[in-house]
Amino acid sequence: MAVPCTPFIASENLSTPSSAPSLSPSPVILSQDELKKIAAYKAVEFVQSGMVVGLGTGSTAKHAVDRIADLLNQGKLKDIVGIPTSKQTHQQASSLGIPLSDLDTHPTVDLAIDGADEVDPDLNLVKGRGGSLLREKMIEGAARKFVVIVDESKWVPYVGASGAMPVEVVPFCSKYTQDCLQKIFEYAGCVAELRTLSGGQPFLTDNGNHIVNLFFKSDVGDLRAASDAIHRLPGVIEHGMFIGMATAVIVAGESGVTVKNKP
Repeated sequence: MAVPCTPFIASENLSTPSSAPSLSPSPVILSQDELKKIAAYKAVEFVQSGMVVGLGTGSTAKHAVDRIADLLNQGKLKDIVGIPTSKQTHQQASSLGIPLSDLDTHPTVDLAIDGADEVDPDLNLVKGRGGSLLREKMIEGAARKFVVIVDESKWVPYVGASGAMPVEVVPFCSKYTQDCLQKIFEYAGCVAELRTLSGGQPFLTDNGNHIVNLFFKSDVGDLRAASDAIHRLPGVIEHGMFIGMATAVIVAGESGVTVKNKP
């Protein structure tokens, strides 16, 4: 869907790098993918030579990876080390010539850039509907700064308002874990479903695990208490609530691109 848009609307709280171009507010008509691309490019403005950068997964993050590779090829960025959050991103970045590593070699990440499936008013996120939540949380949790890029449809009043909140679980007795997860959140009208492929077989993450999707009819309330309850289940590997992790969220919408900073 095409929407009218001014290229950037800067937040008063997040400083724009001195190298960022000064853009006029002339209205143009941009598609949703073009808006995502602009948001991704905005995030890449905060990448500096010599950084270790977490490379996100998904359609919006893909634009950021493409841009980093382009700037490396132009010589505008140098000595970048990328740490991909999925096999998909590893393949993309490798094919573009971005030098890659991992957390074992680079345990501190200077900046991570990724998309999100939901963003609530406190910048808590739901991530992992693409299945990469564990690697994303490991890498983005190790980042000094985590910049999230989304379109405005991702804004929700509470976590889980727009769809599944994924939980990565071990395959062993995953139905038992699924039932336990649903019982924990009965008060929020939770329905837990094993994620499957078109043929009916379980979806497998990059780590060989299953995903249980939790669908909530109402707000689960205290997210940290919800997180603790999920983690107490032995069959759980990780969940898709990214609580208090985002430094800033760059949002592409009808009025342009805005920056929301961590409260």
